[in-house]
Amino acid sequence: MLNLATAVRQLKQERARTQKEVEKLDAAIRVLSGLTGTKRGLGSGRAGIGKRRTMSAAARKRIAAAQRARWAKWKAAHPKK
Repeated sequence: MLNLATAVRQLKQERARTQKEVEKLDAAIRVLSGLTGTKRGLGSGRAGIGKRRTMSAAARKRIAAAQRARWAKWKAAHPKK
């Protein structure tokens, strides 16, 4: 019974030490996030990034056409060997 009580006490001490370490890490993350200007919290995923913009079909077609033109230009400048 004495060994069990000792083990429980040691586990509680380890948990308290680890919790303090996690709090220090959280504080460091908050400081570093403040330096980079991000508003992200811990585990927030896309929070703070804002809503994604949707692109119109016409805009997608223009972008695709421009990319095809760039590839055509590159392929013309670099013929197959």
